[in-house]
Amino acid sequence: MNLNDAFPSNYLKSDDLKGREVKVTIANYKMEKLGDETKLVLFFEGKDKGMVCNKTNANRIAHFYGQNLDGWKGKEILLGTELVDFQGKTTEALRVKGGSKPSSDDGAPFDDSEIPF
Repeated sequence: MNLNDAFPSNYLKSDDLKGREVKVTIANYKMEKLGDETKLVLFFEGKDKGMVCNKTNANRIAHFYGQNLDGWKGKEILLGTELVDFQGKTTEALRVKGGSKPSSDDGAPFDDSEIPF
């Protein structure tokens, strides 16, 4: 049994992507109270888990689709992971890697295979 199976989460984690980059479509968003803070959570079409959206990822989406969160609905993003330093440790973090489906000539197709979230 995997440790993540023993402690399931309502929110997407880097482990959920299993090393892949995955195209998702933003269905909605809301502000949710998590602990002592209120955070932006994105929800995706056909997916059960929401993604707690940090400022880095929000800025990346805004780069592609603008500052108005309502304008993000129905837009595709590419999710992946990258190594980051967090609280003095190197760890995998969820990252928005792209804003729309790349053209066929750039050699970076989305992985449309089924993912378990």
